[in-house]
Amino acid sequence: MSAPKILQDPLYQLLRDENIQGFNEARAQGISTDLRCGDFRGLDLRGLNADGLDMSNAYFRGSDLRGIDFTHCRLEGSSIAGANISGCYFPKELSADELLLSMNHGIRMRYNS
Repeated sequence: MSAPKILQDPLYQLLRDENIQGFNEARAQGISTDLRCGDFRGLDLRGLNADGLDMSNAYFRGSDLRGIDFTHCRLEGSSIAGANISGCYFPKELSADELLLSMNHGIRMRYNS
């Protein structure tokens, strides 16, 4: 597994600045982004439009992910240790056990997408 990285992607930098509205607007204009292996530790990402994103191997320790719909987002290999996931939707292939292991122990989530 890859270690989390501070990416140079401009849209990733919007997320690092917690400019979720700017990120969502850029994506709505068709700007693509590569968020694989991204370091999202401690960020407030509420309101993020995660539809179609590849956030595999990302690191969300202590992030505020409340209400994000990840159903059409790739999260394989990601960790949500200590994140606030209240109201989140996750891919149906991701079991509750995987979510709990990741939340409580930092285990990277595994599933077949």
